Amino acid sequence: MEQEAYRHIPYDIEVEQALLGAILVDNRALEAVSGQLKVEHFYDPLHQRLYDTMVQAIEGRGAMVTPLTLHAALKTDPGLIEVGGHAYLAGLAQAAPALPNLKELAKIIYDLALRRTLIRVGEDIVNTAYDAPHDKTPQEQIEDAEKALYSVSENARYGQGPIDFHESMRRAVEQAEKAQLRGGKISGVTSGFIEVDKLLGGLQPSDLLIVAGRPGMGKTAFAVNMAFNAAYAYAQDVAAGEPEPRGAPVLFFSLEMAAQQISARVLAERAEVEMWQIRTGKFTEQEWEKFVLTMQELSTVPFYIDDTGGISMAQIAARSRRLKKEKNIGAIMIDYLQLVTPSRQAENRVQEITEITKSLKTLAKELNVPVIALSQLSRGVDARDDKRPVLSDLRESGSIEQDADVVMFVYREEYYLATRQPDPSSPDFAKWQEKLDRATNKAEILVEKHRHGATRAIELVFEARFTRFSNPVLDN
Repeated sequence: MEQEAYRHIPYDIEVEQALLGAILVDNRALEAVSGQLKVEHFYDPLHQRLYDTMVQAIEGRGAMVTPLTLHAALKTDPGLIEVGGHAYLAGLAQAAPALPNLKELAKIIYDLALRRTLIRVGEDIVNTAYDAPHDKTPQEQIEDAEKALYSVSENARYGQGPIDFHESMRRAVEQAEKAQLRGGKISGVTSGFIEVDKLLGGLQPSDLLIVAGRPGMGKTAFAVNMAFNAAYAYAQDVAAGEPEPRGAPVLFFSLEMAAQQISARVLAERAEVEMWQIRTGKFTEQEWEKFVLTMQELSTVPFYIDDTGGISMAQIAARSRRLKKEKNIGAIMIDYLQLVTPSRQAENRVQEITEITKSLKTLAKELNVPVIALSQLSRGVDARDDKRPVLSDLRESGSIEQDADVVMFVYREEYYLATRQPDPSSPDFAKWQEKLDRATNKAEILVEKHRHGATRAIELVFEARFTRFSNPVLDN
């Protein structure tokens, strides 16, 4: 405690004065630092007001700032009056370094501000641990601490709070430029499926996308295909030196299947070998050679699999933040929603799913990446004659439907027809066979909710032996 009494808040008034003086001497100096330094990075409240006034005048109105004009703008400021008014400002300009290293001065001010922020976060963590209410679990405290630290790491440099319309328009134009650089097709992360990308513009940052289907429809295969397509496209474009890669590194949370099973599916699809061959090791020499070459080709693809069973929402958020920082992941996939453990116990399952979907949407916005979560459908689908799912078929559907930006259903008529084969001697057999032939290897992706655009059904090819969805071959 005695040692702590001699600790001082980190700041450097002289460095702040040197930077402000350099801007007063040459207003163009502001261009070199305004992108990095915000008002709140200055420690001295007077210096905060001086910097803010200079930024508004120089960048906002294109006006020239001198000690005289700055004093005129702030002549009633009590802090400025206390230190000498115009004389203080003139002193800043006179004492400014002859050849200031502005970026170095700005870095010192920014680093000191960051240290002060870390001290505040640390104090909050300690105080919360001491005084936390009984209903706030240690796990929730850890999650809050991780969010606070991630916020410092990723966002403190650029400030917090509302952004003006000019900045939001700039970001919209930036998104359009990305689409233009990618050939004028998509602004988000590619799914690898042409019509899906056309409809959605790619998997959009900050969106929560739900992929749902009954067992046997292939929703996990579709999700794995989408996720790996995105990671593979990114690796290809980076290798080719593309300025704006179509895909992105992907983090895949597999709560049902082990990582090696997911990898085996990817290898089966890419090498065009069947899953039973991978499980039994029965390959021809040519198949084995192709299998090994495919494995070597895919080994550098940025596709990260976390197969922790029963993982909590807090752990998903924490690991996603870490991978965002370490690997710059651009998409998160979760298989599947109903297996995620909520961060806190709720009165019923519907409330738990509500908490999970809201947390996933918050995570998508926080990391600015698309989050794709798989979901089960209720058994009511199987009881209907028309088995194409609708939004109300989502299990615990209220919050899922409300929080999702996009809801897609995977539907394969072939699966249901195969389970209803009539007797070969029956007069209905020929009609059934004709329907089955038409439906064989066909799948539909039913986009039933799209917050940003239209909805429709998209036809894909499904090859069960390779667990592969692919684009249909169009006739010329």
